[in-house]
Amino acid sequence: MYKLFRSFLVLTLLSVTFSAAAQPDPEDRKLTIRGQVRDAELKEPMVQATIQLFTASDSTFVGGTVSNERGNFYLTAPSSGTYRIKISSVGYQTIEREITLRRNANQDLGNLLMETESIMLQEAVITGRAAQVIVKKDTILYNPEAYRTPEGSPIEELIKRIPGAEVDEDGNITINGKQVKKILLDGKEFMLGDVETALKNIPVSIIQNMKFYDQQSDESRITGIEDGEKETVLDFSIKKGMNRGYMTNLDLGGGTKHRYASRGMGSSFTDKTRFVLLGNFNNKEENAGWWNRRGLNSRKMLGTNFNFDDNDKLKIDASVRWNHRGGDNQTENAKEDFYSEGSTFSNTLTANYTRSDNWWGNLRFEWKPDSLTNILVRANGSYGTSDGTTQSMAATYDADPYLYATDPLNQLSVLKPYAINQNLNANLTYGENKNAWAMLQLYRRLNPRGRNIILRVEGSAGDSENQSVSDNEVLLFRKQDQYGNDSTYYTARYSTTPADNWGYVLRTSYSEPLWKGAHLQLSYELRYNQNKSDRLTYDFSHMSTNIFEGITPEYRTWDPWLHSVYDKLDDYLERDLSRYSEYKNYTHNVRLNLRHRVEKYDYNIGFLVQPQHSNFIQNYRGVYVDTVRNVTNLTPTFDFHYKFSDQSNLWLHYRGDTRQPEMTQLLDITDDSNPLYVTMGNPGLKPQFTSSLNGYYNNYIVRYKRSIVVYANYRHIRNSISNLVRYNPETGGSITRPENINGNWNVNAGFTFNTALDSTAHWNVGTDTRVRYNNLVSYVAQDKADAAKNTTRTTNLNERITMGYRNDWLEVSLDGQLNYQHTRNELQPTANLDTWQFNYGGQFLVRLPLDFELSMNLHERSRRGYNDASMNTNELIWNGQVSKPFLKNKSLIVALNFYDLLGQQSNYERWVNATGRSDTRFNSVNSYAMLHVRYRLNMFGGKIDTEGRYDKKWGGRDNRGRGGWRR
Repeated sequence: MYKLFRSFLVLTLLSVTFSAAAQPDPEDRKLTIRGQVRDAELKEPMVQATIQLFTASDSTFVGGTVSNERGNFYLTAPSSGTYRIKISSVGYQTIEREITLRRNANQDLGNLLMETESIMLQEAVITGRAAQVIVKKDTILYNPEAYRTPEGSPIEELIKRIPGAEVDEDGNITINGKQVKKILLDGKEFMLGDVETALKNIPVSIIQNMKFYDQQSDESRITGIEDGEKETVLDFSIKKGMNRGYMTNLDLGGGTKHRYASRGMGSSFTDKTRFVLLGNFNNKEENAGWWNRRGLNSRKMLGTNFNFDDNDKLKIDASVRWNHRGGDNQTENAKEDFYSEGSTFSNTLTANYTRSDNWWGNLRFEWKPDSLTNILVRANGSYGTSDGTTQSMAATYDADPYLYATDPLNQLSVLKPYAINQNLNANLTYGENKNAWAMLQLYRRLNPRGRNIILRVEGSAGDSENQSVSDNEVLLFRKQDQYGNDSTYYTARYSTTPADNWGYVLRTSYSEPLWKGAHLQLSYELRYNQNKSDRLTYDFSHMSTNIFEGITPEYRTWDPWLHSVYDKLDDYLERDLSRYSEYKNYTHNVRLNLRHRVEKYDYNIGFLVQPQHSNFIQNYRGVYVDTVRNVTNLTPTFDFHYKFSDQSNLWLHYRGDTRQPEMTQLLDITDDSNPLYVTMGNPGLKPQFTSSLNGYYNNYIVRYKRSIVVYANYRHIRNSISNLVRYNPETGGSITRPENINGNWNVNAGFTFNTALDSTAHWNVGTDTRVRYNNLVSYVAQDKADAAKNTTRTTNLNERITMGYRNDWLEVSLDGQLNYQHTRNELQPTANLDTWQFNYGGQFLVRLPLDFELSMNLHERSRRGYNDASMNTNELIWNGQVSKPFLKNKSLIVALNFYDLLGQQSNYERWVNATGRSDTRFNSVNSYAMLHVRYRLNMFGGKIDTEGRYDKKWGGRDNRGRGGWRR
């Protein structure tokens, strides 16, 4: 090795000698300018300060950059000469210097101290803006100041504005094809990964910047060896100066149509500790897109988060949260199911009322007793209750009912020739759940080269109790009873389902260094889990009268349903409908990984062998089963990362995963407890194997403040476990049996591009392009006909273009979005779709005299290509806010919000796959106004921030009236 290194050194010196001889005259060499920007008062690094270089003679722009996380910057000049350097940042006095570069003499400007701008300007001053997006190594950094949000907005509104980001109706965040798993504050876990709580409660006003990256696993972070197991996170940095002291943010809001929304956050930060108290109470629509409004929902939340970090030996993270949710969801659904010999159509009207209360607690404890040892403890627990009541009315037809009626459920007499059945249902449910989990991990480094060993033990336990009562009445129009009338049957049942589970995990791993940057890791893990359920079903269906008829379900009101049978309930216990099951599983995970990391690239090659032993016991429908299954799953993995530069990186990931059928799917048992929905098992099911290949590339061109992200994902399933559904045209019922099928695969890709159009980044343009293709297959059959393989191919194209201008008092953004869906169904060409959705408009934010701020969002949203003409609509959606600060430090803000001012937003959702399509309308309140009163009290360094000092210094978000208007 020494001889090889010596030879390499000699060749390098010779190469340098020859290249030096071939270089041009030193006068023509590029020269470098470097320095560090710091806050003059706090002496802390300035992040994203804008640095611009001009020629001194004619002010020609030469180049520009921004300072990094440590305040450092680096510029290149084309040749020697005299230049003028300009350094600017919002809320600071601009620094301008003249520098002379001589031959062979690079310039190090050292520390450059920026003073806060304390003089109110009489004229608007245009300064350089930080880039919207910066890419550095594996991190994408977003500048919140470049995506202004209305005053008082939570970080959810900020995330929705960044390129390539989506927030769905459940609060899930996807950026550039990756789903965000955790929210961090200054690199520390917030609510230990509770994304939704962070979205709703962290105000944008305290955020300095936002980082998007893949976080290492606990094991990888502790050992320093990449294990390929990462979670995508959003890491929010708090404004400098605000991370030491006290902050209080209160937001009280009330509106028309009985809408309300109140939110509060109090925090105490020191160098070592962080304590946050949160509260949120609202019944306004949140997260739902314009195409998907899901009913009327209310939420209440109280939570607290604590972090301690002594930056040496001890770290503690803890959080507690209470959530209450209430739902009033009324839906109107029209559905078409595809079968080999035609389609069936159904309509359903449902009123569903829900409520739940849940408590969660989380703990993370990490201790380093010495430099070689790490002890990590994680634990969590939860307790929750849930209620639900439902009433529904449904009907099934053999032809499209909208060809003959406008309101099918209320015009059954008109649709009698096409109607197959009618179904009336009412039910009441209640559940109680308790869960706990804990983990202890011990790490010990055995030598300086990276040899280490890890021991880990986990334990979990859970318990639940669920009750339900249901009344179901079915009228069959094509099946007559002995008197020649339409056949009718009903079911009236009460069920209790106690269940419990527990398990443990024992794991050890050993890492051996092979050569520089390379490690071989061998790990063994034993997992055991046991689940037990004992459902008791009481059947009153055979009584002479329906004892549940006419009862309206209300939360936990069991007496109206059961009062007449309480004293003899055991007499109605139906053993065939009751079900006892017990499942025990032992899983052995043997994993071997080779990891190699050098300066330019790193890779991880791994293979998992997973033997499983399962024992399943079930007593159901008069059949007792005690069966054992032994299987082995194989999972290959491959990860590769290549670093072209600090701003340009490429990642490739491959995962192979084997999934065995569920034990209940393998049992040859027919469940006909519901005559309209019969299920069967299939002992011949094979395991399915999923291959996933993902690619990701990012780049950032500093000079032009230009960011590029490209990604692609491919997923293929072999022996996919699907359901073969046989339809009975006489009753409208079906028989479902799991079957293996091949042909399921999908691919999606995306490209995001953002760039400044001028050196000061006042003008920005961006594009977000996405392509998705799904090849979905399923088996369909009608009655006893042979099963046919149906394929539905769906192509989805989405393009969004944005262009914006911003200065100190005005921001205008225009955007247009086009979504095209092309669907082709092999067995049912009449179900083919070519739909278009357009969304175009703009938003602006302007700071007016007397400190008023006006923000507006106006978009035209259109649909085309739907079979139902009523869906081909135009909707002009107009949302906005007017706000004004009060008090000396502008800590009290009053804001008036209005949503869908023109009342044109609809509540509609559509989905389509290989088995059918569905159109659903929801009840919701989309058009309303709301008045907010917001108050902020900040105390830093023992003094109340009466001048809004830290807001001015770190982001300028509250510098209303600083420029553009005379006082």
